[in-house]
Amino acid sequence: MTTEKPSRRGLLLLISSPSGAGKTSLSRRLVADHADLTLSISATTRPPRPGEEHAREYYFVSDAEFDEMVQAGEMLEWANVHDHRYGTPRAPVMAALEQGKDVLFDIDWQGARSIADNAPDDSVRIFILPPSMHELSRRLHARAQDSLNVIEGRLTRAYGEIAQYRLYDYVLVNVDYDHAYADLAHIYHAERLRRDRQAWLGPFVETLLAEKI
Repeated sequence: MTTEKPSRRGLLLLISSPSGAGKTSLSRRLVADHADLTLSISATTRPPRPGEEHAREYYFVSDAEFDEMVQAGEMLEWANVHDHRYGTPRAPVMAALEQGKDVLFDIDWQGARSIADNAPDDSVRIFILPPSMHELSRRLHARAQDSLNVIEGRLTRAYGEIAQYRLYDYVLVNVDYDHAYADLAHIYHAERLRRDRQAWLGPFVETLLAEKI
């Protein structure tokens, strides 16, 4: 048997939740703990929040620049979310899959649906729920990143976002952060081992069957 590292096709890990339920902190930790997992960087027309940097959290672009990217067919998906547009550049994502790299998307349900429709065999969809709407409200106020009007809008939209949970393969309730992270990591590890993602498996089995003992 060859001693080279077995080849595998990457996967697209699509993680969604209403704002404040924990998808961003869980996603960042999963990426930090796994060398083969890369966080997809989206383009957005919204302004950066305190502490965010261009090309790290997002590519912050103007409306005109976003229009040009869409018209050029450079987006794998895009959607209007919270009065701004978000989109995923296509080329780096598809290149990562072919190289056996996994790509994580911290993404809304509209974007997750679009990507899953375009790449159904590569997509794994995970939705993060809050333990209660009261707790979701508390978390949004505690992080102190948005005005009261923005927070109210996010809470109002959360009901519609939560209603989309049936679009997802897995649903986690983030009561305890460490427990939710452990469940997320288990899902990721299991999905990496799916038979249809192991390009090396067919030839390897053929060598086993050809062996005479």
